[in-house]
Amino acid sequence: MSAATPLPVLFVSHGAPTFAIEPGLAGPQLAALGRALPAAKAVLVVSPHWMTQGGVRVTASPLPETIHDFGGFPRDLYALRYPAAGHPALAACTAELLAQAGYQAGTDPRRGLDHGAWVPLRHLYPEAQVPVFQVSLPQPLDPAGALAFGRALAPLRGQGVLIVGSGSMTHNLYEFRGHGGGDAPYVAQFTQWVREATRNAMRDGDVQPLIDYRRLAPHAERAHPTDEHFLPLLVAIGAAAAGEPLQVIDGGITYGILSMESYVIGQYRHDQPVAA
Repeated sequence: MSAATPLPVLFVSHGAPTFAIEPGLAGPQLAALGRALPAAKAVLVVSPHWMTQGGVRVTASPLPETIHDFGGFPRDLYALRYPAAGHPALAACTAELLAQAGYQAGTDPRRGLDHGAWVPLRHLYPEAQVPVFQVSLPQPLDPAGALAFGRALAPLRGQGVLIVGSGSMTHNLYEFRGHGGGDAPYVAQFTQWVREATRNAMRDGDVQPLIDYRRLAPHAERAHPTDEHFLPLLVAIGAAAAGEPLQVIDGGITYGILSMESYVIGQYRHDQPVAA
């Protein structure tokens, strides 16, 4: 695989912050994926925990801090650090690419990595050996806009950048604390619908059902009272191309309501690393 060959695109369900210390079914699968992926120059993460109005920002710190942007969780979580380097040069290139696509874009030398980035990366790259930078999601943003945003980022795949849309296949915080036990049936039903819709989108390019998921998918408003944790999936699909293979990572369901399903889109061979 040469530097001109696009890296795969990932959609990762990062679940609750406790995923950092409770790997469940998804953690070992992400670790195996990280070992199988070709070497990347950097990882680019879009996360619902960084959305900006009035333009897009790109982290440009050479040593981004670990942001603990959550409350009420076990104390051990707040002591964790993810010491990956940043990549200011690629951050600047990304801001320029987005500006050329019509976005107001600039770099942020102070912003660190939110938990939507570092929590799943603790499993994907536990040694923190790959540089990481984040791109904010523009606000407001709808599913069609998220697809367009992913298309704008797509050229980075050919430059050795692994694009990761980090969200959650289901994300109902109203039920997170009060769920009474057992897996809520709607979670599996919604997850299965999205899986089939994504397969169809990658096979024939029909993304309209995913754009219109709130009307078409079963229990969509319960699975996602708001859009932001679903939008990274649309960014990932936008960064891919019809006809690319889809690999499903069935991470199970945590806390009865959080589907941990993730996707890998694109070809890869772990024995042919990307050139520097």
